[in-house]
Amino acid sequence: MIPTTIAFHHFGCKVNFAEASSISRQFREKGFELKNHHEVADIYVISTCVVTSVAEKKCRAAIHQAHKLNPDAKIAVIGCFSELKPGELSLMEGVDLVLGNSSKYMLLEELEKLKNHEYHGGLQADIREAGSFIPSFSYGDRTRSFLKIQDGCDYYCSYCTIPLARGHSRSDTIAHAISSAHEIVKNGIREIVLTGVNIGDFGRQNGENLLQLMQALEQVQGLDRIRISSIEPDLLTDEIIDFAAASLKFMPHFHIPLQSGSDKILKSMKRKYSLEVYSGRVGRIRNKLPLACIASDVIVGFPGESDDDFRDTYTYLANLPVSYMHVFTYSKRENTLASRINEEVPGKIKKERSKQLHDLSEQKKQAFYLENRGRQVHVLFESDNSRGWMHGFSENYIRVKTKYDAALSNQIRTVILNTLDADGEFVSE
Repeated sequence: MIPTTIAFHHFGCKVNFAEASSISRQFREKGFELKNHHEVADIYVISTCVVTSVAEKKCRAAIHQAHKLNPDAKIAVIGCFSELKPGELSLMEGVDLVLGNSSKYMLLEELEKLKNHEYHGGLQADIREAGSFIPSFSYGDRTRSFLKIQDGCDYYCSYCTIPLARGHSRSDTIAHAISSAHEIVKNGIREIVLTGVNIGDFGRQNGENLLQLMQALEQVQGLDRIRISSIEPDLLTDEIIDFAAASLKFMPHFHIPLQSGSDKILKSMKRKYSLEVYSGRVGRIRNKLPLACIASDVIVGFPGESDDDFRDTYTYLANLPVSYMHVFTYSKRENTLASRINEEVPGKIKKERSKQLHDLSEQKKQAFYLENRGRQVHVLFESDNSRGWMHGFSENYIRVKTKYDAALSNQIRTVILNTLDADGEFVSE
């Protein structure tokens, strides 16, 4: 008898989430019952990430947890970790199937082979030869969908394994992306987040570009909100910023990775911009959209990062009008150029630097929230019920909570940002 229950456990980026969501729908359509990964299931699917050593550790822990929950369950491990280290994963207790990024979309038929004892182990293809784009989108909750428009990366930053795990940059077409957007809207979803590994590179192989996609999405009836996920500063053009500023649907919300506030370290990281370029991008957004949310990514403890380099980063970010930062501690990744640099920063120093930037990020976020205090915004409420509260986000990504009311789910409500609670969140009365 074919197992009827399956649980997906997702790690990593929004692209990974969109892909895992699309794969899970294949099982739902075949009559499988989807379970939470904390519950007992017949099959567990671990969708993995390798961006840091911490991500790998969490993936291993999820495999152990699944095997402990049901020692008789089939466990399939898919995604970036599977692509880079299939042998290591196949030796883990309880793991029955290992599928890389090129083959994970064949999960349903590979599990069927496994059930019939026709196949056991892993299925790998050389990701460097991946030439086709496989579209996907999430349903997640019923208010927001992550729409994958691009995959892979040709940048090869010195610290990053993602090009090794996902291959060369490739994109959906505008026509198909618009078709997916219509399908998402038909399911009652109000907001789309455009995702990809390097979305600013969208359309290059097809003679298209991201701005053209944005212009086409603006015309989709029934789609209320659109957000752009992380976009490289050298690919965030004046035209994209200006279009977003004038748009009725694109939200005033940008996520622009910085990685370091030292031009010396940026060069060692093989990033494709200078601090002058980055400042210019942030400055133009602030000029066009003074109250936009601008998030930044920064890595501390990159090999060779001196005390002076870190001070430069701290000072640069302290003076930069960003709303908050995602702070990552450098983690050595196999087969990257950075892994060959011998000037390793001691763990204690990395921890101290991380804390300083986390504290700075929190200060900036509080200042951003206070700057918006008293404003009227429009909040799209999600369906979560967290201890009697539900949450939503304003146009510029300010989190607002209100007492749980199922009727508010997937509704856009006008809210005055007056009351901040002890957790630093705005409360809608």
